[in-house]
Amino acid sequence: MISFDFEYYRPTTIKEAVQLHQSLDEQGKNPIYFSGGTEIITLGRVNKIQTGAVIDIKGIPECLVMRKDEQQLTLGVAQTLTKIRESQLFPFLSKVIVEIADHTARNKITLGGNLCANIIYRETVLPFLLTESQVVIAGPSGVKMRPLKEVFNQTLKLERGELLVQVITEQSEINSPSLSIKKRRQWDVGYPLITTAALKKNDSIKVGFSGLCSYPFRDQLIEQCLNDPSLSKEKKATEAIRLISTPILDDVHGSAAYRSFVLKNTLLDVMETLEEA
Repeated sequence: MISFDFEYYRPTTIKEAVQLHQSLDEQGKNPIYFSGGTEIITLGRVNKIQTGAVIDIKGIPECLVMRKDEQQLTLGVAQTLTKIRESQLFPFLSKVIVEIADHTARNKITLGGNLCANIIYRETVLPFLLTESQVVIAGPSGVKMRPLKEVFNQTLKLERGELLVQVITEQSEINSPSLSIKKRRQWDVGYPLITTAALKKNDSIKVGFSGLCSYPFRDQLIEQCLNDPSLSKEKKATEAIRLISTPILDDVHGSAAYRSFVLKNTLLDVMETLEEA
């Protein structure tokens, strides 16, 4: 049960949503944009989130877009992970989505909810980082499009009152060979030790990780190492782990040493699979 009261709003335009956020913020209600609501409900029950108002964005058409043309794929952030996966418009993203939570949860979790979540994993960001995707952001100053890599650094860096609206990916990136490998300590569902997403473009391997450190990331130094023709696969994997600049997680799901062991074997699998693609 959520222990605090809050007001509920459901705007039908981007402008209305942004203006609502401004007005409610000025009233001291600490408003939160809301789509699937899974994290707000979960964290609200244990008082890790407090708000006086939620702004439901599922009534905004731009946030519900799921459109593919010859050049681009546009995904609205209020679409659920289940619907995105079932559309098969972005197979790489679908490979990542199918390993997130369980089917029942994916029916509620939205793309924007996962990208902006407080939880450390946020696996859906990986395919978008590796495909050089762009994001559409609305705020008090209007609507803008930015490369995701410029606004994502550990988390999505939105200004106060800004709303993530869409993610746009070029079709030329979507068709590249890719794979997603999620390793868990036990069980078929639950929190992962590591999720590794990888893509091959112009004979080069790109990689991103979730669950390895306290936030998802892509590291181009690691990619340079994995694509160094002078090194053996074994040496590439070992050196790539040495290049990780953030402390590897050491928690109840797995020690840092165990994660490093799992990562090395995963990187060997990635190289073996994508070099043949």
